[in-house]
Amino acid sequence: MNRRKGLVVAAVGVTGALAWLCAQERPTFRIKVDMVVLSFEVTDNKGHYVNGLKPSDFHITEDGIKEKINTFAEGNRPPVQVGDDGSTRPLALAENNAGKEDVRADSFTGTNVFLLFDTSNYMYRGFVFASDAIADFIRGLDRADSVAVYTFSRNLSRAATLTRDRNDAIFGLRKAVAGDDSALYNGLLLTLRDAARIPGRKVVIVFSNGPDNASMIAPDDVRAVAEDEGIPIYVISTSEVNKDPVSSSIFRRISTRTGGKAYFARTWQKQVEAFENIREDLGNSYTITYYPAPNPNEGFRRISVEIASDMAHKYRVRARPGYRPRGGF
Repeated sequence: MNRRKGLVVAAVGVTGALAWLCAQERPTFRIKVDMVVLSFEVTDNKGHYVNGLKPSDFHITEDGIKEKINTFAEGNRPPVQVGDDGSTRPLALAENNAGKEDVRADSFTGTNVFLLFDTSNYMYRGFVFASDAIADFIRGLDRADSVAVYTFSRNLSRAATLTRDRNDAIFGLRKAVAGDDSALYNGLLLTLRDAARIPGRKVVIVFSNGPDNASMIAPDDVRAVAEDEGIPIYVISTSEVNKDPVSSSIFRRISTRTGGKAYFARTWQKQVEAFENIREDLGNSYTITYYPAPNPNEGFRRISVEIASDMAHKYRVRARPGYRPRGGF
């Protein structure tokens, strides 16, 4: 087991009931304890985004231990390196990327968006409207963002790999067809596996009707992987919140614990509105990285983001609560 860059957290065992996974690579996750990526939003008491804050405006702690910010970025702007004295400078490109086209500074400019679209038979009635809402969202992403489109029913399909070409992503989306059972949490786990391999800021957006009748993975196990890897999960559910209380509760828990949000949007107008809200989140968030200070805690490490300002009592920070440097499921 290789421990140089992280710790193998978990591998999904293959059983007779999981025979469909045999044809795919064994899902292995690594927690990169050498660097933590933390994305969060700051809002005022009226829910408006607070922009223009600087690295010196934030105090980051793990289990009460103060952490030094390594890089800092606001929205989709290029990140800056933060010095020991709090000064900032542009983040230099890696030497081995010199001369290549379309190279992003340390891969932290923009957001890597992984869209997971429910194409099970539960989505049959609203399939066309859902596809249109997703396509509009893709077209409206910031030019610095990359997007991948995955679809799932019983199995996961990578309809469009991570790209900045909006036409390629939408072409992959339009190839999707509805049908078969729903294995949402299996598909979400495999999507997180792919996202975890990509450096920089990433989010997963799940568009689903809600019920799952074919997964062999528990939703909280999937949530723990996203939490530990620092990948926010946004969920747009097309069902009414009261009609499927089990799925609704799971969606809220998964999104809240990873720093995302859950939306319950029955109509296509509400679905479009939910996507617009997510796009605003991506454009108004802060992303920092830091190398954790020595900490004997090998369990759940609680992250705290505090604002060092006289206005701090009027601001609200939404971020994931922490991560596990070791552990598994």
